[in-house]
Amino acid sequence: SLFAKENLSHMTEQQLNLYDRLINEPSNDWDIYYWATEAKPTPPEFESDVMAMLRDFAKNKKREQRLRQPDLEYLFEPPR
Repeated sequence: SLFAKENLSHMTEQQLNLYDRLINEPSNDWDIYYWATEAKPTPPEFESDVMAMLRDFAKNKKREQRLRQPDLEYLFEPPR
């Protein structure tokens, strides 16, 4: 996702673990969407600085066009 491309290379190991748990444990991606857009409250077990980063990203304060997902090549690039 665009969030991953923008943030994964800057996350600490603890944040990466929290992110991994967040994207793999909830049974429904819509839950994450609702939490990120603040349509529903985030359950305490998923509330973290990573969830706060995701909520901030979802607000799109810079009004960027986010019409397509990034190519996956960024996963194989060395961190900057």
